[in-house]
Amino acid sequence: MKSLEELKAIRDRMQGQVGLRAESEASTRVVVGMATCGIASGARPVLTALADAVAEKKIPDCSVTQTGCIGLCQYEPIVEVIQPGKEKVTYTKMTPEKALEIVEKHLIGGHVVTEYTIGNQLK
Repeated sequence: MKSLEELKAIRDRMQGQVGLRAESEASTRVVVGMATCGIASGARPVLTALADAVAEKKIPDCSVTQTGCIGLCQYEPIVEVIQPGKEKVTYTKMTPEKALEIVEKHLIGGHVVTEYTIGNQLK
């Protein structure tokens, strides 16, 4: 990102795809940590990959949102998947490629990708 205009263009594009801190009617929420530590670790491309994939695959009742600091800076970029009636899943050290895998396996397939979860990082 080299200019304020480029930042504004990114914001405008993402607002059409991502509910920024808005309450959603969606059943599944995918939340990306976008505090300074997350952004510095590469959260912006992860957020973009998730938002684009959810929109492209037309995943029903699913929203992609961003939040501030999650509190685990050493594990950034962090993505949380929150589904009603299920335990929250926290994915760590995400990349756009891993994010696409999460979309396919977790959001579409219903299977948590355990090798990317916080529990796996703590072992």
